[in-house]
Amino acid sequence: MKKLLLFCIIMISAVYSAQPFTLKSTGEAKEFSLTLYYGAQGKGAFVQYSGKKEIIPLQVKSFKVDTDGRSDGQPDIEYYVWNEMVGGKINGVYKFEIMQHQASNISYTRGKDNRKFTLEMVEDEKKYDGSGKYLLHGALLSFNHFYNNNLTITYSDRKKTAIELPAPDKPSFVRQSIIEDYNFDGYDDIAFSVPDEGMGVYRMFDIYLYNPGSKRFEKLKEPDYSRSSCSCLCDVTIEKDKKLLKTGCRGGARWHQDVYRFGKNGILEWIATKEQTEE
Repeated sequence: MKKLLLFCIIMISAVYSAQPFTLKSTGEAKEFSLTLYYGAQGKGAFVQYSGKKEIIPLQVKSFKVDTDGRSDGQPDIEYYVWNEMVGGKINGVYKFEIMQHQASNISYTRGKDNRKFTLEMVEDEKKYDGSGKYLLHGALLSFNHFYNNNLTITYSDRKKTAIELPAPDKPSFVRQSIIEDYNFDGYDDIAFSVPDEGMGVYRMFDIYLYNPGSKRFEKLKEPDYSRSSCSCLCDVTIEKDKKLLKTGCRGGARWHQDVYRFGKNGILEWIATKEQTEE
Protein backbone atom coordinates (compact mmCIF):
# COMPACT_ATOMS: atom_id res chain seq x y z
CA MET A 1 0.00 0.00 0.00
CA LYS A 2 2.86 2.37 0.79
CA LYS A 3 4.35 1.70 -2.62
CA LEU A 4 1.00 2.40 -4.23
CA LEU A 5 0.66 5.73 -2.39
CA LEU A 6 4.20 6.72 -3.34
CA PHE A 7 3.50 5.76 -6.94
CA CYS A 8 0.45 8.04 -7.06
CA ILE A 9 2.41 10.94 -5.58
CA ILE A 10 5.19 10.51 -8.14
CA MET A 11 2.73 10.37 -11.03
CA ILE A 12 0.87 13.51 -9.94
CA SER A 13 4.16 15.34 -9.36
CA ALA A 14 5.38 14.39 -12.82
CA VAL A 15 2.23 15.79 -14.39
CA TYR A 16 2.11 19.07 -12.55
CA SER A 17 5.81 19.85 -12.88
CA ALA A 18 5.40 19.77 -16.64
CA GLN A 19 2.09 21.55 -17.07
CA PRO A 20 2.12 24.72 -19.22
CA PHE A 21 3.00 28.00 -17.52
CA THR A 22 1.62 31.41 -18.38
CA LEU A 23 4.29 34.09 -18.08
CA LYS A 24 4.17 37.87 -18.39
CA SER A 25 6.77 40.59 -18.73
CA THR A 26 7.64 42.91 -15.86
CA GLY A 27 8.92 46.48 -16.01
CA GLU A 28 8.03 46.92 -19.67
CA ALA A 29 6.10 49.89 -21.02
CA LYS A 30 4.15 47.51 -23.21
CA GLU A 31 3.40 44.32 -21.32
CA PHE A 32 3.38 40.99 -23.15
CA SER A 33 2.57 37.45 -22.09
CA LEU A 34 3.19 33.96 -23.37
CA THR A 35 2.57 30.31 -22.56
CA LEU A 36 5.49 27.96 -22.07
CA TYR A 37 5.03 24.24 -22.74
CA TYR A 38 7.64 21.60 -21.95
CA GLY A 39 8.14 18.00 -20.88
CA ALA A 40 10.54 16.22 -18.53
CA GLN A 41 14.10 17.57 -18.70
CA GLY A 42 12.80 20.44 -20.80
CA LYS A 43 12.22 18.34 -23.91
CA GLY A 44 9.47 19.08 -26.43
CA ALA A 45 9.35 22.73 -25.36
CA PHE A 46 7.87 25.69 -27.18
CA VAL A 47 6.35 29.09 -26.45
CA GLN A 48 3.27 30.77 -27.83
CA TYR A 49 2.73 34.51 -27.35
CA SER A 50 -0.72 35.77 -26.41
CA GLY A 51 -2.72 36.76 -29.46
CA LYS A 52 -0.41 34.86 -31.81
CA LYS A 53 -1.06 31.59 -33.63
CA GLU A 54 2.61 30.93 -34.25
CA ILE A 55 4.45 28.57 -31.94
CA ILE A 56 8.19 28.97 -31.41
CA PRO A 57 10.29 25.86 -30.73
CA LEU A 58 12.74 25.79 -27.83
CA GLN A 59 15.89 23.69 -27.91
CA VAL A 60 17.28 22.43 -24.60
CA LYS A 61 20.59 24.16 -23.93
CA SER A 62 20.97 22.86 -20.38
CA PHE A 63 18.97 21.18 -17.64
CA LYS A 64 20.02 20.34 -14.10
CA VAL A 65 18.47 19.47 -10.76
CA ASP A 66 19.78 20.79 -7.44
CA THR A 67 19.18 18.10 -4.82
CA ASP A 68 21.40 19.56 -2.09
CA GLY A 69 18.53 20.18 0.32
CA ARG A 70 16.84 16.81 -0.13
CA SER A 71 18.49 15.28 2.96
CA ASP A 72 17.01 18.12 5.04
CA GLY A 73 13.55 17.67 3.55
CA GLN A 74 13.88 20.61 1.18
CA PRO A 75 12.44 20.36 -2.35
CA ASP A 76 14.60 19.98 -5.43
CA ILE A 77 15.18 22.95 -7.70
CA GLU A 78 15.11 22.42 -11.46
CA TYR A 79 17.02 24.76 -13.77
CA TYR A 80 16.18 25.06 -17.45
CA VAL A 81 17.90 26.98 -20.25
CA TRP A 82 16.42 26.88 -23.76
CA ASN A 83 17.54 28.33 -27.07
CA GLU A 84 14.68 29.98 -28.94
CA MET A 85 14.84 28.69 -32.51
CA VAL A 86 13.54 30.76 -35.43
CA GLY A 87 14.29 29.66 -38.97
CA GLY A 88 16.68 27.04 -37.64
CA LYS A 89 18.83 29.68 -35.91
CA ILE A 90 19.12 30.79 -32.29
CA ASN A 91 16.98 33.88 -31.82
CA GLY A 92 17.22 34.24 -28.04
CA VAL A 93 17.58 32.38 -24.75
CA TYR A 94 15.00 31.55 -22.05
CA LYS A 95 15.97 30.77 -18.46
CA PHE A 96 13.58 29.23 -15.99
CA GLU A 97 13.68 27.76 -12.46
CA ILE A 98 11.00 25.73 -10.72
CA MET A 99 10.54 24.50 -7.17
CA GLN A 100 7.34 22.86 -5.91
CA HIS A 101 5.52 23.85 -9.10
CA GLN A 102 6.40 27.53 -8.62
CA ALA A 103 8.48 29.22 -11.32
CA SER A 104 11.01 31.96 -10.54
CA ASN A 105 14.06 33.76 -11.95
CA ILE A 106 12.50 33.69 -15.42
CA SER A 107 14.12 35.69 -18.20
CA TYR A 108 14.39 36.00 -21.97
CA THR A 109 17.51 37.43 -23.62
CA ARG A 110 16.93 38.62 -27.17
CA GLY A 111 19.68 37.58 -29.53
CA LYS A 112 19.86 40.55 -31.89
CA ASP A 113 20.70 43.13 -29.20
CA ASN A 114 21.32 40.97 -26.10
CA ARG A 115 18.49 42.76 -24.29
CA LYS A 116 17.22 40.90 -21.24
CA PHE A 117 13.50 40.76 -20.43
CA THR A 118 12.33 39.72 -16.96
CA LEU A 119 9.25 37.50 -16.78
CA GLU A 120 7.06 36.26 -13.95
CA MET A 121 4.59 33.45 -13.47
CA VAL A 122 0.92 34.30 -13.79
CA GLU A 123 -1.19 32.56 -11.16
CA ASP A 124 -4.17 30.92 -12.84
CA GLU A 125 -7.28 30.79 -10.69
CA LYS A 126 -8.88 28.26 -13.00
CA LYS A 127 -8.53 24.56 -12.29
CA TYR A 128 -5.86 22.90 -14.41
CA ASP A 129 -7.66 21.13 -17.25
CA GLY A 130 -5.03 18.40 -17.66
CA SER A 131 -3.98 19.44 -21.14
CA GLY A 132 -0.45 18.94 -22.37
CA LYS A 133 1.38 19.82 -25.57
CA TYR A 134 4.82 19.01 -26.92
CA LEU A 135 6.64 20.05 -30.07
CA LEU A 136 8.81 17.22 -31.39
CA HIS A 137 10.51 17.15 -34.80
CA GLY A 138 8.17 19.89 -36.02
CA ALA A 139 5.05 17.96 -34.96
CA LEU A 140 2.64 19.28 -32.32
CA LEU A 141 1.40 16.58 -29.94
CA SER A 142 -1.74 17.46 -27.96
CA PHE A 143 -3.16 15.23 -25.22
CA ASN A 144 -4.71 15.21 -21.75
CA HIS A 145 -3.38 13.72 -18.54
CA PHE A 146 -6.73 12.70 -17.04
CA TYR A 147 -9.93 14.12 -18.55
CA ASN A 148 -9.88 12.40 -21.96
CA ASN A 149 -7.84 9.84 -23.89
CA ASN A 150 -7.30 11.74 -27.12
CA LEU A 151 -3.88 12.22 -28.69
CA THR A 152 -3.70 14.47 -31.73
CA ILE A 153 -0.49 14.79 -33.73
CA THR A 154 -0.36 17.75 -36.11
CA TYR A 155 2.58 17.50 -38.50
CA SER A 156 4.44 20.36 -40.19
CA ASP A 157 2.61 19.60 -43.45
CA ARG A 158 -0.65 20.25 -41.52
CA LYS A 159 -1.79 16.64 -41.72
CA LYS A 160 -3.23 15.25 -38.49
CA THR A 161 -3.36 11.87 -36.82
CA ALA A 162 -5.95 11.15 -34.11
CA ILE A 163 -5.18 8.37 -31.62
CA GLU A 164 -7.16 7.05 -28.65
CA LEU A 165 -4.86 6.29 -25.73
CA PRO A 166 -5.59 3.67 -23.06
CA ALA A 167 -7.65 5.12 -20.22
CA PRO A 168 -6.49 5.12 -16.59
CA ASP A 169 -8.32 2.35 -14.75
CA LYS A 170 -9.19 4.61 -11.82
CA PRO A 171 -10.19 8.30 -11.89
CA SER A 172 -7.57 9.14 -9.24
CA PHE A 173 -4.74 7.91 -11.49
CA VAL A 174 -3.21 10.07 -14.18
CA ARG A 175 -1.54 9.55 -17.54
CA GLN A 176 2.18 10.16 -17.62
CA SER A 177 4.01 11.31 -20.75
CA ILE A 178 7.69 10.62 -21.41
CA ILE A 179 9.98 11.91 -24.14
CA GLU A 180 12.90 9.58 -24.72
CA ASP A 181 14.87 7.90 -27.52
CA TYR A 182 13.50 4.41 -27.02
CA ASN A 183 15.03 2.77 -30.11
CA PHE A 184 18.40 4.55 -29.90
CA ASP A 185 18.34 6.04 -33.39
CA GLY A 186 19.16 9.59 -32.26
CA TYR A 187 15.56 10.84 -32.43
CA ASP A 188 13.34 11.38 -29.40
CA ASP A 189 10.13 9.36 -29.26
CA ILE A 190 6.99 9.78 -27.14
CA ALA A 191 5.46 7.37 -24.63
CA PHE A 192 2.29 7.48 -22.57
CA SER A 193 1.68 5.29 -19.54
CA VAL A 194 -1.16 4.50 -17.16
CA PRO A 195 -1.19 2.27 -14.06
CA ASP A 196 -2.03 -1.39 -14.54
CA GLU A 197 -5.63 -2.50 -14.02
CA GLY A 198 -4.85 -4.46 -10.88
CA MET A 199 -3.21 -2.79 -7.89
CA GLY A 200 -1.70 -0.03 -9.99
CA VAL A 201 1.83 -0.94 -8.90
CA TYR A 202 3.38 -0.74 -12.36
CA ARG A 203 2.69 1.26 -15.51
CA MET A 204 1.49 0.12 -18.92
CA PHE A 205 3.20 1.88 -21.85
CA ASP A 206 2.19 2.88 -25.35
CA ILE A 207 5.28 4.04 -27.24
CA TYR A 208 5.29 5.97 -30.51
CA LEU A 209 8.61 5.96 -32.34
CA TYR A 210 9.56 8.83 -34.63
CA ASN A 211 10.44 7.70 -38.14
CA PRO A 212 12.81 10.29 -39.68
CA GLY A 213 12.18 8.86 -43.15
CA SER A 214 8.40 9.30 -43.16
CA LYS A 215 8.56 12.12 -40.58
CA ARG A 216 5.74 10.43 -38.72
CA PHE A 217 5.25 8.81 -35.31
CA GLU A 218 4.57 5.07 -35.49
CA LYS A 219 3.43 2.85 -32.64
CA LEU A 220 6.07 0.48 -31.34
CA LYS A 221 5.11 -3.11 -32.12
CA GLU A 222 4.99 -5.27 -29.01
CA PRO A 223 7.53 -8.10 -28.92
CA ASP A 224 6.96 -11.85 -28.80
CA TYR A 225 6.20 -12.54 -25.12
CA SER A 226 6.56 -16.34 -25.31
CA ARG A 227 9.84 -16.26 -23.35
CA SER A 228 9.12 -13.18 -21.24
CA SER A 229 7.86 -13.00 -17.68
CA CYS A 230 5.93 -9.79 -18.40
CA SER A 231 3.45 -9.98 -21.27
CA CYS A 232 3.32 -6.21 -21.64
CA LEU A 233 5.32 -3.08 -22.24
CA CYS A 234 5.25 -2.16 -18.57
CA ASP A 235 7.52 -0.03 -16.37
CA VAL A 236 9.67 0.59 -19.44
CA THR A 237 13.20 1.88 -18.91
CA ILE A 238 16.22 2.08 -21.20
CA GLU A 239 19.92 1.50 -20.78
CA LYS A 240 21.44 3.88 -23.31
CA ASP A 241 25.04 2.73 -23.26
CA LYS A 242 24.08 -0.89 -23.99
CA LYS A 243 21.03 0.03 -26.12
CA LEU A 244 18.72 -2.14 -24.06
CA LEU A 245 15.02 -1.70 -23.34
CA LYS A 246 13.73 -3.20 -20.08
CA THR A 247 10.23 -3.94 -18.82
CA GLY A 248 9.08 -4.77 -15.30
CA CYS A 249 6.00 -6.25 -13.64
CA ARG A 250 4.94 -8.05 -10.48
CA GLY A 251 3.62 -11.56 -10.14
CA GLY A 252 2.75 -12.68 -6.61
CA ALA A 253 5.56 -11.63 -4.28
CA ARG A 254 8.13 -11.35 -7.08
CA TRP A 255 9.11 -8.58 -9.42
CA HIS A 256 10.15 -9.62 -12.91
CA GLN A 257 12.31 -7.72 -15.38
CA ASP A 258 12.63 -8.61 -19.06
CA VAL A 259 15.49 -7.29 -21.18
CA TYR A 260 15.14 -6.61 -24.90
CA ARG A 261 17.29 -5.39 -27.76
CA PHE A 262 16.15 -3.96 -31.08
CA GLY A 263 16.95 -6.30 -33.96
CA LYS A 264 18.03 -5.22 -37.43
CA ASN A 265 14.40 -5.13 -38.53
CA GLY A 266 13.49 -2.78 -35.68
CA ILE A 267 11.60 -5.48 -33.76
CA LEU A 268 12.22 -5.96 -30.04
CA GLU A 269 14.00 -9.23 -29.32
CA TRP A 270 13.99 -10.86 -25.86
CA ILE A 271 17.43 -11.35 -24.29
CA ALA A 272 16.96 -12.26 -20.64
CA THR A 273 14.66 -12.26 -17.61
CA LYS A 274 15.64 -11.32 -14.07
CA GLU A 275 13.65 -11.84 -10.88
CA GLN A 276 13.86 -10.36 -7.40
CA THR A 277 11.80 -10.87 -4.25
CA GLU A 278 9.78 -7.86 -3.10
CA GLU A 279 11.13 -6.29 0.08
